[in-house]
Amino acid sequence: MEEIVPDVATRLRTGFLEGLKTTAKLVKFVLPLYVVVDLLKGTAVIEVLGGWFAPLMQLFGLPGEAAFAFIAAGLLNLYAAIAIMAPLELTPWQVTQCGLMMGIAHNLLVEGAVLGSTGARGGLLTGCRLLIALVAGLVLHGLHLLWGG
Repeated sequence: MEEIVPDVATRLRTGFLEGLKTTAKLVKFVLPLYVVVDLLKGTAVIEVLGGWFAPLMQLFGLPGEAAFAFIAAGLLNLYAAIAIMAPLELTPWQVTQCGLMMGIAHNLLVEGAVLGSTGARGGLLTGCRLLIALVAGLVLHGLHLLWGG
């Protein structure tokens, strides 16, 4: 039997509508986070909490406030992390640093559980991802300092 291939217009329409659905889901999640962080920037809350994380984040050349994005990336997903990073006014290098580390260690709870359900050692692999992200962050920061950053 011949397989009926949808025409290009149908494919485009379907793709466009699915893209709109995905965008709507992301906006419902990302926009409130962005607004909350942007509003908190005008208060002492972000400064105080960021100060707690500053010693750790300085190891990677990042402000303490960037820790909130890492927490969101690890517990939730990269979209939440981006929503938190956007109002922090990070430099391009700092965004790259965050992107590298978060790209390695993100959505840890869900992905760790999925790994565990496959018979793999989810906790061990999650720990490895965290360790690799930390080492990669330290190496990138070291290279940045060598290049005069």
